Amino acid sequence: MADPSIAYTLDEALSTLGFGRFQGVVLAYAGLGWIAESMEIMLLSFVGPAVNSEWGLTSSEESLITTVVFAGMIVGAYAWGLVSDTYGRTKSLLGVAIVSAGAGVLSALSPNYIWLVVLRWMVGIGLGGGHVFSSWFLEFVPTANRGTWMIVFSTFWSVGTVLEAVVAWIIMPSLGWRWLLGLSTLPCFALLLFYVLIPETPRYLCNKGRTSEAQAVLEKVATLNGTKLPPGILVSDHLTDGNEEFTLLEDTHLLTSSKKKTKESGTSSSPLVLFSPKLIRTTFLLWIVYFGNTFSYYGIVLLTSELSSEQSTCSSRAVLSGNIQDSSLYINVFITSLAEFPGLVLSAIIVDKVGRKFSMAIMLLLGFVLLLPLVSQQGEILTTASLFGARMFISASFVIACIYAPEVYPTSIRSTGVGVATAIGRIGGMICPLVAVALVSNCHQTAAIILFEVIVVVVGMCVMIFPFETMGRELSDSVPLSNSNVIT
Repeated sequence: MADPSIAYTLDEALSTLGFGRFQGVVLAYAGLGWIAESMEIMLLSFVGPAVNSEWGLTSSEESLITTVVFAGMIVGAYAWGLVSDTYGRTKSLLGVAIVSAGAGVLSALSPNYIWLVVLRWMVGIGLGGGHVFSSWFLEFVPTANRGTWMIVFSTFWSVGTVLEAVVAWIIMPSLGWRWLLGLSTLPCFALLLFYVLIPETPRYLCNKGRTSEAQAVLEKVATLNGTKLPPGILVSDHLTDGNEEFTLLEDTHLLTSSKKKTKESGTSSSPLVLFSPKLIRTTFLLWIVYFGNTFSYYGIVLLTSELSSEQSTCSSRAVLSGNIQDSSLYINVFITSLAEFPGLVLSAIIVDKVGRKFSMAIMLLLGFVLLLPLVSQQGEILTTASLFGARMFISASFVIACIYAPEVYPTSIRSTGVGVATAIGRIGGMICPLVAVALVSNCHQTAAIILFEVIVVVVGMCVMIFPFETMGRELSDSVPLSNSNVIT
């Protein structure tokens, strides 16, 4: 029996248990979720032109196949975040897998264009919950090396994009777009298959006052990692009326109050907490950062096809809707996806050394510099090198932002806060092709690049005035009353 006179916190337990086999299993499952999302996003590069060729669509109808996915992701990002904070991370992950897998398979069987659009919108709703995988994994990782492991987790996105390019290269020429849609759902079905193995996070359980369940999960972590929990009992500062942990918490109240912790209040999971005095500045800045990063990332992905082509003399339409049998399309997506890995490696090296804010600023600065030569027409080699480099660093900045957001929000609204920010970002993904790429298509390359540069500068300014640096900080369970962690 644990000695009730000794207590330990959740962060102390995770630090003692370390990153071991248990977190490796969690990483694999969360990474599979991100592979599933990235594959479903990247297949849009191949499906649109193929469906256009088969059904004789207009350019606007073809574009709508992509747009509705992002529209669905806006809805899903908020909805699944709310489900996660209200009913649990694992419940949300189950819903994401069911909707994504079901709608994905059905879209492969679409009898006509209308059904395809509706079902791809539903796929988007499922994919909108991808950020919950990030929050779920984050809550199992010890504080000391949290940033590095979150970067490792983010590499699964790039793995998914490369894998989708390879699958499309093999499947599309012989079997067509329907088989590509169907086979791309396999990671979603794998999520359903292994769902029975995944636990709820101890942090969510503690936040809901279910301390004994959190203790049981931590014991499983200790067993699988081959380590031991600290002596004593797990303490939680959250009380719920009629909860089975009430007596235990009452007995340990004096122990928890003796801990040198920042006093906290407000365990409500209401979205209105995002606009509380201590969070409203961070919330609005994150919205701008997510919007700008998403706009820039997808813009650079699309501009790679626009500006790197031999037909870059304002004939981009021929590139985007050319013969789907041409292997250059698959090669282009494959190579540009590989460009993200060096940026991720650099991020992993510095994110736990110089901090989230400074790391994002470095990546944005390098992205800005590499885009600058494209303000005027350049040769094919320099254009390709600049775009690959810009994608490398802008994607790295986005990854660090996706680490920072769940770290800065308290457990009670973590998934909701990240979900709303993600939804705002998806709006940037929807607008980008209509604005930036349209400028290039109409021979306004200079205006398009200047637009990207301005957005990168704005994002960089927002990053530098974030009120919190989260490196080395324990995850918060509620909104802090003091300003002890505010960067001045």
